[in-house]
Amino acid sequence: MSITTKFVFITGGVLSSLGKGVASSSLAHLLKMCHFEVDMLKIDPYINIDPGTLSPFEHGEVFVTADGSETDLDIGHYERFLNKDFSKENNFTTGQIYLSVIEQERQGQYLGKTIQVIPHIVEEIKERILKLGQGKDFLIVEVGGTVGDIEGMVYLEAIRELKNALGSKQVANIHVTLVPYIATSQELKTKPTQHSIIELRRLGVSANIILARCSQDLGADLKAKIASSCDVPVQNVIQAKDAPSIYACPANYLQEGLLDALFKHFNMEAQLDHRQFDLWAGLVHHILNPQRTLKIAFVGKYVHLSESYKSFLESMVCVGAHLKVRVEPVLINSEEFELQEGESETQLKERVARTLQSVDGLLVPGGFGSRGIEGMINAITYARESKKPFFGVCLGAQVMVIEFARHVLGLKGAHSSEFDTNAPHKVIDLLESQANTTHKGSSMRLGTHKISLKEGSLIAKTYNALEVYERHRHRYTINPDYLESYAKHGLEVVGQSFDHSQNLTEAMALKDHPFFLGVQYHPEFTSRLIAPNPLFKAFVQACM
Repeated sequence: MSITTKFVFITGGVLSSLGKGVASSSLAHLLKMCHFEVDMLKIDPYINIDPGTLSPFEHGEVFVTADGSETDLDIGHYERFLNKDFSKENNFTTGQIYLSVIEQERQGQYLGKTIQVIPHIVEEIKERILKLGQGKDFLIVEVGGTVGDIEGMVYLEAIRELKNALGSKQVANIHVTLVPYIATSQELKTKPTQHSIIELRRLGVSANIILARCSQDLGADLKAKIASSCDVPVQNVIQAKDAPSIYACPANYLQEGLLDALFKHFNMEAQLDHRQFDLWAGLVHHILNPQRTLKIAFVGKYVHLSESYKSFLESMVCVGAHLKVRVEPVLINSEEFELQEGESETQLKERVARTLQSVDGLLVPGGFGSRGIEGMINAITYARESKKPFFGVCLGAQVMVIEFARHVLGLKGAHSSEFDTNAPHKVIDLLESQANTTHKGSSMRLGTHKISLKEGSLIAKTYNALEVYERHRHRYTINPDYLESYAKHGLEVVGQSFDHSQNLTEAMALKDHPFFLGVQYHPEFTSRLIAPNPLFKAFVQACM
């Protein structure tokens, strides 16, 4: 079989969090603007089957694809940069590879052979890469972790074998590395990059292009030094200087010659679509030069690590680009809004008000577990009573309902059965489809589902539609037994879906309030720079 796909492998050295995901997305974005058919793959070396059971503190956000896969947060970058949906095929882990090989062995597919890392594990990796690349002009493959990690060695072996099988003109290796600035000596140091390249070579892989992350300009001398010591042409040492916005990276890489270096390696030519490039550049200009600034409080459980809310934060950037505003997120640990020792309820309420009165809006994002729930409830009470724009997503919507049940309907002890199985009013309860679930991995209500919107409602006007498709990730839902009581007091159902013979409440909004909306789904997963999700746009406009 003849393979015409060009494979670009992106590895990282020195340390993690160098921005391989943004680099991969930026390159794919540039290739797409040259009208190439581009696909992307993120390989994660950990042994978990997927990140769905990992703590947000451990791994950051779990991104959910349209087909219901729980994936690495870098898939979110891919979707936001390329404005397209990805699937379970675009992210796999070591756990998935080993599970697949073991299952095949149990089925007798290896004809009694001894199963080994080489060839069986490596072959499984290669097969998945080649399958995803079929029919594409380019496949960008981002390898998670850092060169030298024991978990990632099997992937570097797969890269080495693919290059030998396909030839150097169909495979390119881009190595992202760090050139740190040492303040005491006021100079950039290339030694970490040199050592990283040496380790890469030791494992049988040579870098064709070096993407050098730095906080200062490299300069011609340093580029020449890196090129000489790492055995690449000097024009293939691409400066990846810290950018004021990740969305500025494609233009920066283009200016630094990344596309030219890649096309020269593949012995090909292409022209950039400047109309698309200018549209993107215009949005980046609005990000970097906003006409005004808004402050929106994120009251959540994982604010210690902003990566946990990556898609929320990027959604605000994407909306801001279109509205020409900069949304400044104020990350607040919801536990801070709970009663402190010796504090009265009145003092607590005054303290919450003092903290939130200076923000333009309030958002409560998703999460799991009982920690910080009471603080979220107190924040939502303030937003409801003060007419401050409020947006609740998934858990945020559920907590909004709990707050309303307690403080407007007067249902003492109203809670979610997730947090209190003995609550007298389980206004949030387990989905019927989840009743017999025992496995935790990939077992929630996941992926895209159709939602019917109430005609004439603000949410229907926001979407300009009566039916929308949005992504989900939840086990609990709003108990329908109380909906009539909510409606009598102004909190009405404005979005519903039908799932497993059960009508599910997807969105609720409060009348006579500028913006008080809770949705069970995750609109942040479908918000892109080119096309922000309409709900985030409406929320920010309300905050304006």
